[in-house]
Amino acid sequence: MTTRPALLPRFKSSFQRPLMLTMPLLFSGPLYAADVVFTIDADQSGHAISPLIYGTNSGMLTAGTENPGFFRIGGNRFTGYNWENNFSSAGDDWNQVSDAYLVPDGADPSVPAIVLTDFIDHQAVDPARALVTLQMAGYVAADGNGSVSEGEQAPSERWKKVLPQKNTAISPTPDTSDAAVYMDELVSYLVDKYGTAEDGGVLAYSLDNEPGLWSKTHPRIHKEKITADELLSKSIALSSAIKSVDSSARVFGAAFYGFTGYQTLEGAEDWPSGQYRWFIDYYLDSLRQASAVRGERLLDVLDIHWYSEAKGDSRIVFEGDAVSAADRYARVQAPRTLWDEQYLENSWIAQYRSEFLPLLPQLQQSIDSYYSGTRLAITEYNFGGGNDISGGLAQADTLGIFGKYNVYAANLWVVDNKDEYQAAAFRLFRNYDGNNRTFGDTSLSAATSDNENTSVYSATDSASGDLHIIVLNKSFSDSVDGRFTINTDEHLYDGASAWAMTSAGTQIVSRGSFDITDNGFSYTLPAASGWHFVLTAADDADDSGDADSDDSGSGDSGSDDSGSDDSGSDDSGSGDSGSDDSGSDDSGSDDSGSDDSGSDDSGSGTDNGDSGADDADDTDTDPQPEPSPATPDDESEDSSGGSSGGALSLLLLSALLLRRRPEV
Repeated sequence: MTTRPALLPRFKSSFQRPLMLTMPLLFSGPLYAADVVFTIDADQSGHAISPLIYGTNSGMLTAGTENPGFFRIGGNRFTGYNWENNFSSAGDDWNQVSDAYLVPDGADPSVPAIVLTDFIDHQAVDPARALVTLQMAGYVAADGNGSVSEGEQAPSERWKKVLPQKNTAISPTPDTSDAAVYMDELVSYLVDKYGTAEDGGVLAYSLDNEPGLWSKTHPRIHKEKITADELLSKSIALSSAIKSVDSSARVFGAAFYGFTGYQTLEGAEDWPSGQYRWFIDYYLDSLRQASAVRGERLLDVLDIHWYSEAKGDSRIVFEGDAVSAADRYARVQAPRTLWDEQYLENSWIAQYRSEFLPLLPQLQQSIDSYYSGTRLAITEYNFGGGNDISGGLAQADTLGIFGKYNVYAANLWVVDNKDEYQAAAFRLFRNYDGNNRTFGDTSLSAATSDNENTSVYSATDSASGDLHIIVLNKSFSDSVDGRFTINTDEHLYDGASAWAMTSAGTQIVSRGSFDITDNGFSYTLPAASGWHFVLTAADDADDSGDADSDDSGSGDSGSDDSGSDDSGSDDSGSGDSGSDDSGSDDSGSDDSGSDDSGSDDSGSGTDNGDSGADDADDTDTDPQPEPSPATPDDESEDSSGGSSGGALSLLLLSALLLRRRPEV
């Protein structure tokens, strides 16, 4: 084990509340406020935002109010899942047990693929919003007889061989007595039930889960570390099998678990590392060449997993709650690693491999160079703090980044059943008014004068014409005096409605409506809060997303929740070169090849249930956190007033007398 040098946390003085003068307080809320300028270019319409970025994993965000746009069924358990008998292997996550753990309560385990069809029918509801994980490691569970000893590792009677393609005729009912389980037969089974992807059936299939970790997560199935040749040959064979049954289905691969997976495939030595920057380049180039030989695209979506390695006092994910002041600061800054060239987080990746940061542009460069048109997905990610306002702000920031940088699909993986504020962040985008009204579907350019303490995202609704702005105050001590300017020669916006997520509670709260003049307005944003503004043009007032309206059928604001809209990519698989931006992170691996004592390579956060908690029931039961003592009770309207010309006169007087600009 190699111990890395300690990194100093990026702890700024913004945590220190400025000294308050002794005099009567003339207004509620924080004493000091920073002036921040937010600029929206409303006439420069950008790309369509893929509704698939608002995704979750099976059994997560199941309260029914988050309105996810995409659903993945996967994780460590699915590497050893046998669709014919519904047994699966927990592997190293839980005593090498094989059992019927994945079968939902009340479901008939004798029905083939009931684990998958129950998920599609009751969680995804629409198969066109589903990503199904297929098996590629070589073997799946033959029985549900409990722990598998080392002497029973595959091949043995405890396992059945899994093959990509059946050499004989595909049967509508699998033969459980034969020697193998076939993936093309599974795809055919799902197509028979739901139709092809282009006809509204299952949208996409994943080429297993985190193959770089198989030797750690599933040593009874795949004892040896995977090689590059094995990954590529199995990926090509399985993708070809999928396409032979449903050519319109999208293939996601290779579910890389973290940074060492991207860089070296966990130290694999059988690839020309001297010719490529990192393994992802080689993977993309190899799949491109194989696709040319076959005559059809074999990889539609490059799929990575991202669990932030950023640290405050602790790593912000997987190290307890991690909600010290330094942890919270590190968490709300961590999403900047996805895009911001001016920012370096406090992590071993930033210290040792900063040339690969920020991650979104680096991954896009790889795609453009080696397999143009491939889209990008982050099908597992988490920034921690699920039950803390810092986790809600980081989650909201991440959703905004995914939309702004044209990520194709993303799925939150809830860690330790803690998701209250992460769920609130989804509602801020996907159900801010309680009637499933959503953030806009066409991205607009939006900028802030302070990237450290604020974030801003904007989009228009193609159906209503409403302009949506989501803005975050990431400071935990100071409010922000936001000055919003809408640059447009085509629209005159005269009204806005506001909704807020604050540290006082996880509900998205309506803050009413206000008038706008000259396409601009000012608004005071309390510390540690997220806001969703909906602006209506003068000629669209009757269709506004007013806080008092009740439009239960408004749905996805014009976007295609079903996932059938490829947001600019080609359904045939050719994709949209330049449309794919995203980032990745390490689930605990050590890029230098040594094991990180503070990380969890074996699990990488990808199986939330094999230690006793059921993924299918992964809802948060923890109590809501109390308001931060450094944050005002901003449920009071006095602490966050909107206006067309400025703040109240008392607020202005107090600000002039008392405030100074906080150090940042």
